[in-house]
Amino acid sequence: MRRTGFTLGFAALAIVLIMMAGRTKSFGATAVQDKPATEVKIDNFVFAPNPVTVPAGTTIRWTNRDDIPHNVVAEDKSFKSKVMDTDESFTYTFSKPGTYIYFCSIHPRMTGKVVVQ
Repeated sequence: MRRTGFTLGFAALAIVLIMMAGRTKSFGATAVQDKPATEVKIDNFVFAPNPVTVPAGTTIRWTNRDDIPHNVVAEDKSFKSKVMDTDESFTYTFSKPGTYIYFCSIHPRMTGKVVVQ
């Protein structure tokens, strides 16, 4: 009976330690992902700021502040948002240096540029 109690106690301790280790890792990952995104506002048929220059690894968040739907589509097809209603957002992380030209496929005269260094 003593041996069973010892085994159960040891198993419970092991489970608690595993749970704590998992939490520590997840907090660390969250802290890295909480880096703020660079904001691009869509308003009055304009992407602003435009152009945007960022280091590689930066996430850009486009938010539609206009009262009509818009989307964000890369010319090279590397990213594409869904159609966004007012106050909806789309994010994309730019991992490789380069110049990325994008537009709204609903209003093709709306264009923007992201320069990744």
